[in-house]
Amino acid sequence: MNPLYRNDKPGKFPNSWYVASTDLPRERPSLDGDLSVDVCIIGAGFTGLSAARHLAAKGLDVVVLDAHRAGFGASGRNGGQVGSGYNSDQGTLTKRLGADAATALWALAEEAKQDVRDLCKSDIPEARYRPGVAHGFYNAKEADSYTADAAYLADNYGYDQIEVLGPDAMRDVVKSPLYQGGLLDMGAGHIHPLRYVLGLARLAETAGARIFERTEVTQIEHGDPATLHTPKGTLKARHVIIAGNGYLPNIDRKTSAKVMPINSFICATEPLGDRAASVLARDIAVADSKFVVNYYRMSEDNRFLFGGRESYSIGFPKDINTALIQRMTNLFPQLTDVKVDYVWGGTLGITMTRLPAVQRVAPNILSGAGFSGHGVALSGLAGKVMAEAIAGQAGRFDTLSGMKVPSFPGGPTFRAPLLTLAMTWYALRDRLGV
Repeated sequence: MNPLYRNDKPGKFPNSWYVASTDLPRERPSLDGDLSVDVCIIGAGFTGLSAARHLAAKGLDVVVLDAHRAGFGASGRNGGQVGSGYNSDQGTLTKRLGADAATALWALAEEAKQDVRDLCKSDIPEARYRPGVAHGFYNAKEADSYTADAAYLADNYGYDQIEVLGPDAMRDVVKSPLYQGGLLDMGAGHIHPLRYVLGLARLAETAGARIFERTEVTQIEHGDPATLHTPKGTLKARHVIIAGNGYLPNIDRKTSAKVMPINSFICATEPLGDRAASVLARDIAVADSKFVVNYYRMSEDNRFLFGGRESYSIGFPKDINTALIQRMTNLFPQLTDVKVDYVWGGTLGITMTRLPAVQRVAPNILSGAGFSGHGVALSGLAGKVMAEAIAGQAGRFDTLSGMKVPSFPGGPTFRAPLLTLAMTWYALRDRLGV
């Protein structure tokens, strides 16, 4: 079944707290007829809209096509964490890629966070950027590993934003009895992701880009120009950016072979009022060291937004609530009697290395996907550097694409069986604590 519609109805946003707390714009028209443009972008999320904004500002004729709505996918559903770096520590990147490449990648990741902060301050204040992301761990071995990573960043990059928290200090901030320590990164932060992505759409249109919603790309014909087929029209473009991430149908095998779609789920409790302080003592976001990660924060109206739980297929389970809420109350027994008002799911993209798959799939077709849980900052950065490459400055694109993410064994055909095996194994490890 087409992943665009496996878990969602066409154009219908999920019943999330993000949607309930956002003034959604009117639906934009679909593409109806034929067009010729400089750049066509597939996907109106962080990546595609960032690229559209930068390209339109350079005077190019830019069209963004989305099968649903702008901000409909992972960009408007995620945990909102603006994390530091990549889903791989800098020491490992240095060993794999060399010191110069690792340094360049760190600089790009820092720029990605700064871009989010700047946009929230200047143009999208409704996204409410707030500093602080804590990382909790469960045993002394994890504490040693994460503390060493923080020291590596301080020693090699001068990054002094991370505070190491012992068990008592961690519990003073994050009121779970299970954590044996943590890190608090004040150079990271969190936002309201749906408001942010809708703000990006507004900025892209102000710069001159056109966005067509409910317009699925069913085929890409390579060539100069490339030809993109949709149900009601054909679009010819000198350049194409593929930015569908985990929602992308198999219309480009080179992209699909490197990116596996996985689901994650979030619930939002009723407003907790003064009880919020019994869960989090500060307005920060938190993630932990589980492979099937728990991630959470408070909303602006003191709801507890809690995400996680494993998913063994690319279709949503019939019962999202039970396992998700159990994970939440295992960490925070004080929430056992709290009512949950919203539960929703979404699909993100991961790669074999957990590093972004930014690549040139044809001379005039670029692709960015597989941000592996770090997409709030990195996906917008990927859109920015792909825009630079199309405008003739490919140096930073080459830095990102130099991570050389491998394809999954068997390509798109065997991703789903591999996902089931991997998630089963890692969920078992999480339960056993090994």
